[in-house]
Amino acid sequence: MSRPTKQSPERGEARTRLLEAARDIIRQKGFAATSVDDLCQSAGVTKGAFFHHFKTKESLGVAAANFWAETTSALFINAPYHEPADPLDRVLAYLDFRRSIIGGETFEYTCLVGTMAQEVHASTPAIRDACADSIFGHAATLEADITAAMQARGIAADWTAGSLARHTQTVLQGAFILAKASGDPDMARESVDHLIRYVRQLFRTSDAVLERKQPQPKES
Repeated sequence: MSRPTKQSPERGEARTRLLEAARDIIRQKGFAATSVDDLCQSAGVTKGAFFHHFKTKESLGVAAANFWAETTSALFINAPYHEPADPLDRVLAYLDFRRSIIGGETFEYTCLVGTMAQEVHASTPAIRDACADSIFGHAATLEADITAAMQARGIAADWTAGSLARHTQTVLQGAFILAKASGDPDMARESVDHLIRYVRQLFRTSDAVLERKQPQPKES
């Protein structure tokens, strides 16, 4: 089947193409620098089609953040890091997976919602909130495995599963900024490598602290 033309698109196809265009162009140029004309040209639709689906560019930004959350959720749900039996191994496998998908053009592996949140957090609250829902929603998917790993090791710490899950996203978003600044994906991979070491050490140290707190048998 040939691609539908802008004169006769399939029902709903124009909206999806616009969201896909937003996903890619905003990661390359930023939200402010991405024009409606850019999006229409990339999607192969008219301005009339754009404003049929989105009242404003801001509403497109909100929809793009939601689209990003939906499509990336499908990617992560089907990723192989869920397979290990040990919950800590699943957390580490998640980080390995995130490292493995860093590559290609910078815009191809960096985060749409992270990019938009940095740019519009003070000027466009609706987009900021949609980006926050995506970032924090994804972080929350890690909490069950982190909690299970803590329970399996009897860890009672001054940090929580939620805080560690959010920290993984802090490092990843920072890694993307370094990759953008340097033009080098190795800068992002390096940050993920340190995050993996940190998580390993965090559980190892917690295990050691727990062992020291255990009552020692008295010598007879």
